Amino acid sequence: MRIAVTGIGLVTALGAGAEANWGALSTGRSGIRHITRFDTTGMRATIAACVDFPEDEGRAFTTAARVERLGEMVIGEALAQAGLEGPFGGPLAIGMPPVEVEWPQRLSFGVNTYPELMAAAPTAMPLYEEFLFGGASTRLAERFGTTGVPQVVTTACASGGSAIQLAVEAIRRGEARKAIAAGSDASLQPETLIRFGLLQALSTRNDPPESASRPFTLTRDGFVMGDGAGALILEEEAHALERGATILGYVLGAGEAADTFHRTRSTPDGSAIVRCMQRALDDAGLTPADIGYINAHGTSTPENDKMEAQAIRMLFGEAPPPVSSTKSMIGHTLSAAGAIEAAICLLALRHQVLPPTINQDDVDTALGLDTVPVSRPHRFTAALSNSFGFGGQNVSVVLGAGPVT
Repeated sequence: MRIAVTGIGLVTALGAGAEANWGALSTGRSGIRHITRFDTTGMRATIAACVDFPEDEGRAFTTAARVERLGEMVIGEALAQAGLEGPFGGPLAIGMPPVEVEWPQRLSFGVNTYPELMAAAPTAMPLYEEFLFGGASTRLAERFGTTGVPQVVTTACASGGSAIQLAVEAIRRGEARKAIAAGSDASLQPETLIRFGLLQALSTRNDPPESASRPFTLTRDGFVMGDGAGALILEEEAHALERGATILGYVLGAGEAADTFHRTRSTPDGSAIVRCMQRALDDAGLTPADIGYINAHGTSTPENDKMEAQAIRMLFGEAPPPVSSTKSMIGHTLSAAGAIEAAICLLALRHQVLPPTINQDDVDTALGLDTVPVSRPHRFTAALSNSFGFGGQNVSVVLGAGPVT
């Protein structure tokens, strides 16, 4: 059974809409800038790939509210492109960040324990519902009329890829003929920025912000946080053709592999990443030689880029296909990254153009990769999207080109 993609939705720091994002990505434009949403005084990292809503002025949106709003935007766009309206009539699988009540809300009550928060009438119950994990997905399911309980997954930075895998499996099992796969994240707030800073995971190259995310370079020093969301409408190919939908591409396969080495680090030999990519290829019925482009996890941290490059060369040989990291332009969107980057692969396949890895003025040649410093035309029929998360949660998705029109 072939799983067709009939709708794509994207919101990143580069803008709202899949085509708007593609226009910026394909020309190497960065969406990373200084944070103005909150005071960054005293923080080592003061930059991010922010998605700031106009309504932000005078109103503090919570992470949960932002996640829901971004999810609504991308799912709405994807459905419109697919020519579908609510009720959708298929399941929703969505990658989201783990949710907890944030500093401003805790401080506004003067409490920091769950029972007291629940008792802090009259606003405690709406706040509790807003922050309830899965609450945003339930509201999105109601908004778009999806069927069953929404499948919410948090596999760290692999969450968006995991959501695609869940949606594909639901269709393959015959539970539905169509499904929504999405990822949405807006974790950028003071507490999260401080925590990642304490882990020394963030870039501190604050000026100029556009130069901070530099995957696969000698001077890479950490990732840059980003807001964003992506959504795909997936259908049985036969179902899409029956209703006359335009097929934008295919999800050919997905694979995952646990890496139980460390809560943040990858196994030094790269074996879990290799297994993950190989399982995706096996699921798609392809060989490494069939892949014409890899959208890397490529976070711009010293260790991740080294391990991913090593694993790619282990599986694809010493002359792997072109590899780029679009996180160099849109930052690391965490739980949404897998969905966003799968969408970018589909757009690259449709346009037959490779998006670049910007900031490649000091490429780490020891990694042995063609990192696509400038976008270029490229003939290919299949791409691999990698997403690797803390806790050893690794997902790879294989995307295929749509029919030639």
